[in-house]
Amino acid sequence: MHTMWKGSISFGLVNIPIKLHTATEDKDIKLRTLHNKCHAPIKYEKICSVCEEEVKPEDIVKAYEYTKGKFVVLDNEELEKLRKENEDKAVEIIDFVKMEQIDPIYYDRSYYMSPSEGGGKAYSLLRKALLESQKVGLAKIIIRSKEQLAVIRVYENVLVMETIHYPDEVRKAGDVPSVPAEDKVTERELDTAIMLIDQLTTEFTPEKYTDEYRTALLELIESKRNGQETVSAATKEVASNVTDLMAALQASIDRTKPQKTATPRKKAAPRVKKRA
Repeated sequence: MHTMWKGSISFGLVNIPIKLHTATEDKDIKLRTLHNKCHAPIKYEKICSVCEEEVKPEDIVKAYEYTKGKFVVLDNEELEKLRKENEDKAVEIIDFVKMEQIDPIYYDRSYYMSPSEGGGKAYSLLRKALLESQKVGLAKIIIRSKEQLAVIRVYENVLVMETIHYPDEVRKAGDVPSVPAEDKVTERELDTAIMLIDQLTTEFTPEKYTDEYRTALLELIESKRNGQETVSAATKEVASNVTDLMAALQASIDRTKPQKTATPRKKAAPRVKKRA
């Protein structure tokens, strides 16, 4: 399993060297965009909105737009220094809480944690302590240049770190429009709804739920491929060096040819009448 971060988690005087591994994966089917005329992939270039020219990676800087059209430019050295200054502080478990106190709306991404060399015993200690206390740890960690609030818990004998949103990142439920303030339902309607819920209640078995759209899309792609309903991107014709060289030579010859100028006609000498 690929390691995407190395560091340590500490609580009190206990320090646990760990590695992070992404616990979930995106299985969305990536579709490319092609030119309908020749079926070649579309290129997306970074173009300056004023100069209207393509911008190279080395000419790009990061900035914060504090008001429309006004920016504070931050160079990579400043951002890297700030990240390193905060990285050491970002791995300490600051609190322990009961998991049910954290609403699922706060959860973001999941990472498996494995002990690095020499961290096995401390890893086991934290795992057992979390299980016995029925608590989860709250920590801060810097991932991809962003300070994250995280929950550390046990999942199938493995320590899992779940990044969670800060309170100011969760929008207020009261701002959701058109939500009825009061329940205007009858007792009969409520009893029927509860009866339906009871009939559909079961044990949660993750394996029985599948992405039906993704499965159908894969089947459609496979059937088209097997039926030879495929297209190939048109290749750009590149002139050979010989052709280019001959064209350049011919153009050079044409440019150096002396221009033909029209020769002016000589005026005929005036006729002189002979005297008788």
